Amino acid sequence: MKVTDFLKVYKNDGVVQTIAEAIKPNEDKVVKLKGISGSLDAVLAAAIYGINHQNHLFVMHDKEEAAYFYNDLQNLLGNKEVLFFPTSYKRPYEFDETENANILQRAEILNRINHKATSGELIVTYPEALTERVINKKSLSENTFTASVGESVDTEFLAELLSTYDFEKTDFVYEAGQYAVRGGIIDIFSYAHDLPYRLELFGDEIESIRTFDPSTQLSIEPQKEINIIPNVQTKLVGEGRQSFLKFLPRNTKVWFKDFHLTLDTIDAYFDKATQSFDKILEVSNQTQVVLNPEDLFETTPRFQEELAHYCRVEFGHRFSGLPATDFDFDSNPQPSFHKDFELLKEDLDKNESVGLINLIAAESAKQIERLQTIFEEIDPQLKLDSINIGLRAGFIDKTFGIACYTDHQIFERFHRFKVKTKHSRSKALTLKELRTLQTGDYVTHIDHGIGRFAGLVKVDAPGKDTQQEAVRLIYKDNDILYVNIHAIHKISKYSGQEGVAPNMSKLGSPEWENKKSRAKKKVVDIARDLINLYAKRKEAPGFRYSPDSFLQVELESSFLFEDTPDQASATAAVKEDMEMEHPMDRLVCGDVGFGKTEVAIRAAFKAVTDGKQVAVLVPTTILAMQHYHTFADRLSNFPVKVEYVNRFKSTASIKETLARVASGETNILIGTHRMVNKDVKFKDLGLMIIDEEQKFGVKVKEKLKEMRVNVDALTLTATPIPRTLHFSLMGARDLSIISTPPPNRQPVTTELHVFNENILRDAISFELRRGGQ
Repeated sequence: MKVTDFLKVYKNDGVVQTIAEAIKPNEDKVVKLKGISGSLDAVLAAAIYGINHQNHLFVMHDKEEAAYFYNDLQNLLGNKEVLFFPTSYKRPYEFDETENANILQRAEILNRINHKATSGELIVTYPEALTERVINKKSLSENTFTASVGESVDTEFLAELLSTYDFEKTDFVYEAGQYAVRGGIIDIFSYAHDLPYRLELFGDEIESIRTFDPSTQLSIEPQKEINIIPNVQTKLVGEGRQSFLKFLPRNTKVWFKDFHLTLDTIDAYFDKATQSFDKILEVSNQTQVVLNPEDLFETTPRFQEELAHYCRVEFGHRFSGLPATDFDFDSNPQPSFHKDFELLKEDLDKNESVGLINLIAAESAKQIERLQTIFEEIDPQLKLDSINIGLRAGFIDKTFGIACYTDHQIFERFHRFKVKTKHSRSKALTLKELRTLQTGDYVTHIDHGIGRFAGLVKVDAPGKDTQQEAVRLIYKDNDILYVNIHAIHKISKYSGQEGVAPNMSKLGSPEWENKKSRAKKKVVDIARDLINLYAKRKEAPGFRYSPDSFLQVELESSFLFEDTPDQASATAAVKEDMEMEHPMDRLVCGDVGFGKTEVAIRAAFKAVTDGKQVAVLVPTTILAMQHYHTFADRLSNFPVKVEYVNRFKSTASIKETLARVASGETNILIGTHRMVNKDVKFKDLGLMIIDEEQKFGVKVKEKLKEMRVNVDALTLTATPIPRTLHFSLMGARDLSIISTPPPNRQPVTTELHVFNENILRDAISFELRRGGQ
């Protein structure tokens, strides 16, 4: 079923149309929606928006629930962009630490509302974000600079204006609040857009406007008109601020998940903020940081009447107490099946018998295929439709006759919301990284060798009357090399032994080329015997594994997280190798936490289902225990025996384990270099998985070579050694790279503090509350 068809069921219903009619512009009715379960709230909101395209603000309980609801709404509405309005600050009650991305989102929304008041915006937020005052419309309009193609602009005036707007002049832009002027080109990174703009001038006339990627400097999309607004967080503090609700157009419909809980949260937030930050709140320009409920809703003696202007729609359990039109829905949350497909089948049969349409929602098309394969095995006659979107929670809607189940709840997997994607960054030296280089840092130029970074300078462009930026590099004997800013991909930061200064290269000397030649020769010398080994492996007959079984599909479907694109392609490549006639030799390279172990588990299970044994070799005792628990937990519902050997086990226990390995009773053995001893004998070893190969000694690697000639080999690493990586790149070994981070992976925040128990307590408490690490 298509998403549009799914929403059409609700849009064509008389009840939904009545609700949409009741909240039309210029209607002052309050509507209460009762009995809503799971993601039905987002489905109804999307359907109602489809009927009357007007402005809607959705106020959820907290940031996480708002993000999940935002995700549902965005998935349901597809091309229509849903806006997320966050608080400006990284942590609650800490008004001295802002989040630049959040400020950007808030400014972008204020700008869009101010210039597209009737365009039908959908905004999702939460109480803490509403407590922050925003600039009033008049001040924002007065401090917004509009530029369009064909207009005339004075470069000096624009530079002066941007400075007053709190923009910083730089050589190049890479984050909001920066601008650069290079002859007839002006780059501006506005506070109201997540990509910078490039204005190209012909004389004083704007010839073109484009957004561009700050990492690659490549254009993305042409623009006819843009709005440049100042830093609304700091620059316009004294400009008279107000509640965000007052900023919204008059016909905006505000939806509350739970109105009283919203008021309670705002009240508690205000009290804690004022108690914790009295000193901050004493500062004149910070007195407008937070609002209490009365200020937020601009209460007057006619509080209920004033409140009615905002409170349009409520769904939840507690309501505002205002006179309202009630709409009752007969729905229940999705039941829990504990991964029992027979129990699920009974429930689906029951739904079908009472006339409900069974619907499975999954964000991944691959997951839908897996589920269909499983149900075809269980009951080919079962009627089951699917919808290719992610929803946070399933529901059984008896009012509309739909039982919508989500794949992640069926398999008890984690479902994470996806935040708005930003521009991608290349792996080469980016402009931002170039900006962070300090004068004197060592860098390597691919053609000229090792030199010192000496800053950015402007040089005369050959054959032109203009100047251009160049990177200044100093080499041996104080020779100077200028590298055009467009050739920075040839420069990388020098990485070598810490604390040891490298020998700088001499310009014009063959020294650097000789060094590269010697390095290549050494690689060839070291690799010669390995090439022979890999040639033997390619020619040697290997075991050809069967295509995926029903159990393999069930294992992969039960993974707690959604596969990233790279993870899915790595899994497919590994299984394809295993189904070939010659032995597999694949390197899977990916950062910590990117899902390499899950790829290994799937490969190991594929080997075991075809009667083969698996050896998992790890460098440390702790990692052996960690892998043992991970493998055992993932395979606990399948007939697979997983064991481990390390120095924590007694000699007698290891002897018993090795006896079971030799007899074939143990399917997967995990251990350190102890596994390469002569007393470890497998009955039928089919797959060897090596984690972090670079941490093993030379002797261990030599023994591994002997074991791996006829055995499939899978190597996992986050930091491949040059030799391993070189063999993969030259084709002697197959390579899979997992470079896509899992959804919602947070960047590591590093802070330096004097020891303080309160900071430790608060940091740990914050991470535990958000389910972080």
